[in-house]
Amino acid sequence: MIDLQEIRELTPEVRKTVYLFLRELIATKKTFLLRSEMQDMLQVFFDNEEAKQHEKEPVFEIFRYAQVLALNDPWVYVSVRPEIGKWHYFRFHVEDVLYEEVEAGDYLSFEEMQIDGTTQVDEFLLEIDLKPFNREFPKLKDASYIGKGVEFLNRHLSGQFFQEKKRGDEKLFDFLRLHHCRGKQLMLNERIESIAALKRQMRKASSLLKKYENSQEWAEVSREMRNLGFEAGWGREIGRVRENIDLLLEILEAPTPSILAKFLSRIPMIFNILIVSPHGYFGQSNVLGLPDTGGQIVYILDQVRALEKEMRKQISEQGLDIEPEIIVLSRLIPDAGETPCNQRLEDIIGTRNAKILRVPFRYPNGEIVPHWISRFHVWPFLERFALDAAREIQGELRGRPDLIIGNYSDGNLVAALMSKKMRVTQCNIAHALEKSKYLFSAQYWKANESQYRFSSQFTADLIAMNTADFIITSTYQEIAGTEESVGQYETYNSFSMPGLYRVISGIDVFDPKFNVVSPGADENVYFPYFDKDRRLLELHGELEEYVFGPPSDWARGQLKEKDKPIIFSMARLDRIKNLTSLVRWYAENQSLRQEANLLLVAGTIRVEESQDEEEKACIQEMHQLFQEYDLHDQVRWLGSRLDKNLTGELYRFVADYRGIFVQPALFEAFGLTVVEAMTSGLPTFVTIFGGPLEIIEHGENGFHIDPTHGEQTSEIITSFLAGCRNDPKYWDKVSEKGIRRVEEKYNWRLYAEKLLSFSKVYGFWKFVTNLEREETRRYLDMFYSLKMRSLSK
Repeated sequence: MIDLQEIRELTPEVRKTVYLFLRELIATKKTFLLRSEMQDMLQVFFDNEEAKQHEKEPVFEIFRYAQVLALNDPWVYVSVRPEIGKWHYFRFHVEDVLYEEVEAGDYLSFEEMQIDGTTQVDEFLLEIDLKPFNREFPKLKDASYIGKGVEFLNRHLSGQFFQEKKRGDEKLFDFLRLHHCRGKQLMLNERIESIAALKRQMRKASSLLKKYENSQEWAEVSREMRNLGFEAGWGREIGRVRENIDLLLEILEAPTPSILAKFLSRIPMIFNILIVSPHGYFGQSNVLGLPDTGGQIVYILDQVRALEKEMRKQISEQGLDIEPEIIVLSRLIPDAGETPCNQRLEDIIGTRNAKILRVPFRYPNGEIVPHWISRFHVWPFLERFALDAAREIQGELRGRPDLIIGNYSDGNLVAALMSKKMRVTQCNIAHALEKSKYLFSAQYWKANESQYRFSSQFTADLIAMNTADFIITSTYQEIAGTEESVGQYETYNSFSMPGLYRVISGIDVFDPKFNVVSPGADENVYFPYFDKDRRLLELHGELEEYVFGPPSDWARGQLKEKDKPIIFSMARLDRIKNLTSLVRWYAENQSLRQEANLLLVAGTIRVEESQDEEEKACIQEMHQLFQEYDLHDQVRWLGSRLDKNLTGELYRFVADYRGIFVQPALFEAFGLTVVEAMTSGLPTFVTIFGGPLEIIEHGENGFHIDPTHGEQTSEIITSFLAGCRNDPKYWDKVSEKGIRRVEEKYNWRLYAEKLLSFSKVYGFWKFVTNLEREETRRYLDMFYSLKMRSLSK
């Protein structure tokens, strides 16, 4: 942490050094300097012997931890992040070598002036500051606990809650009496009218249950238990019923966070779930690879299957015979091509009672929007979509859902609107936040508005993040980054959109609403290459055609040397996924071209088949690279959509050739393809920007690459492949460790168990405390009405 007292006064020698360094900064003639540029300049500057003696001076810690510098002679403004989630702002005057700490608003105002080219601060620009509303709310203090919000909340609040014992007991009692499903009362009935009566009746119930074996079922005691005031929901087997009653007695006598969490996770609370994902083409066939349609579809479908399985298990253990329902809400697209996205309802394969419900976007006059719309341009339609969908959902479920899960910025905004209307617990999953993907996207929002509509998107993010009861992320870095890099959510702490508004305090990564729950890969589809009994060998003829066949209208290039290992990558074809850079790295490294072939599954190879401008540009660039570097015999580019079983076998097919998987994205929130590749047995190389950095331990079960340093990346890959050629056991070692890593940390069973448990704990605290934070919600309602609605139009 920077100690301001240490650097209040500068000695003449240090003053001179600081002055010289500030002059170098100004000499760059740049408006902004990024951390990476800053680090390079510091390194060069301290190569000078005279400057080197001051390298450790506290004043230079400001620059060492700088994230962004805003420059305009004679001023240098610095945003500094000495620790994860902790921000300070400084300004330096070059000529006088004066410096001081400033407020976030002052720093943001200076940024705005540089972007707008003015010398006047807009004193009346709307400022968003949510910090005062959360002043009394418990916050994490240690960055290592970020992403463990439910643990902290349970530990912090349970002690306080039961200190005023009567209040805590009575609120828990009221909570237990709430539960019912489809007209059937659960847990407690009207015979128990007070907390004293509850304790008395629980002791009678314990005596009654001692007469029965643990394996006997609730049905055998239901009449007697009902007469005591207890309804179904305590457990199917007597042993579990007894255990739950003992847990509740212990909570009422001497509560602990762990016992409270265990008891809450067993209460029958979640029977119907609504999952919201409006953009793209949401379907189970012929959709992957279409614009805005990729990993999130796979994620949600696997999530649904895992949740339904876990819900059914828990409901059975609770002693109930209730069929859980899950609805995935998406957009109905009349002109859906060969996809099923023009169907209102679609049963989800692999589930008993989960379905996709599609509701159309409508113009203001009520006419249905027939065609696909980019995720960047859906904003004018979402409010009406939320209202229309709420009516249809309540019809399908014969009531309201017990939990709403939003996905992406648009889905999270819809979830926020529906949660408010239905008064249902809201969970958000961002998958990826565009703000951190596009450099200076907030500052230069005006320049990008026609293409990306960042004004609507970032406003929607702010509203949905702050209204959500809890937020699920796949990795810690998604929330708070690393010591060197800023997390996706952390970028919403303070930022400015010049001329629109500035955010002084938007989202706090120390808020206990954040929880890391990592997804997995479908174990029925993605499994190790050496599991011969389960492999789809019948598909190998088709895969031979895909990988080694001649060029066609869906494939470019033909691999001539079949005995080489295969470098494999698969993603949407857009700038962030960065596949064109991977091709360029390969093309420019002759050693790499000698070691391996390159296989890509991405988008379409025909520009006229794409509806997305960014994808079209990438398609054209890919074709140019083939021509410029003559890659026709060494690179195979498939512009074909593969079903998931064929994809799973393709991973293993590449593993048969001792291949590798490369994920070269400029940013990746999580990286499902990384988990799929690793569990299939492919040694995997992943971007250092985002979630994959957490999935893989460099040099152990895979490798990290920096996609901004292509030469270095191609050398890392070349070195690995050469090492495997010299020692084939090296490939096996990395492959086996990758498989083990996924088995231990990334599976859907754990995911579903945690998500349902968190939903119940947050639902409980929302009921018994001010977790709803009504003042914040009212402030955000005003923000939505005055700003979001006008931006959407």
